[in-house]
Amino acid sequence: MPLEITHATAPTPGGVSEAAVVTGPTFALVLDGATATGAATGCVHDVAWYVQQLAGLLRARLLSPGSPGLREVLRTALTSLVEEHGQSCDMTNADSPSSTVAVVRERDGILDVLVLGHSPVALQRSNGAVEVIVDDRAAYLDSYAEEAVSGYRNNAAGGFWVAGAKPEAADHALTASIPLSQIQQVAVLSEGAAHLPERYGWSWPRFMAELSESGPGRIIAATREAEAGTAPGAFRGRANNTAAAVLCRPSSPAHTAGADPVPS
Repeated sequence: MPLEITHATAPTPGGVSEAAVVTGPTFALVLDGATATGAATGCVHDVAWYVQQLAGLLRARLLSPGSPGLREVLRTALTSLVEEHGQSCDMTNADSPSSTVAVVRERDGILDVLVLGHSPVALQRSNGAVEVIVDDRAAYLDSYAEEAVSGYRNNAAGGFWVAGAKPEAADHALTASIPLSQIQQVAVLSEGAAHLPERYGWSWPRFMAELSESGPGRIIAATREAEAGTAPGAFRGRANNTAAAVLCRPSSPAHTAGADPVPS
């Protein structure tokens, strides 16, 4: 079943966007650069290049007939990307270009979800309940200083995983599968587009209602307004990030209340 999809993006104020949004008839994905701009990556390519290349590889695989599970889709895309630039770059560098990944895909009446890194997917059931699938492993780091973060990037021992130089990162992604008949709408977000509920006290139902009524662009504008009034250092991490928000609805909304997501 095709999805009705709308989206908006905005770079960090004064910066360049390192996010990508790709949509198709039955899928939507958000990628967001996860390596700090200007870091010594050991790579001749920058983070924006990496994000755009990965977006293209994922799009091709999601459009292919008989596309496999989302972890396999991501793994094969990462393998191809490592081979594509590994000859000229140091793939052992912990700061090699990397990205978060958030994907939703409808297949045979099932909505598949994959999240890797802090780019959440919010699911609103047809009964109004909102469930958020978020990879929050980075939130448990002792420090958000870049030198500390780089040591735990793509590190299974107490660290967190993002899409980078290790294709096995796909095996650490969070996944779920939910009957599409139980879904009213879905938000696929970069970290910067989730600040209203994660930092500024909005409930997820309020966030989803505003997203539905006013659209992704208004959500990003409201986020920037909230950030503008925030004192420096009020929150861990960057004060504001590239924001990418995608709203997906089944083309024929269902009204059947659902059960919990089924882990992949």
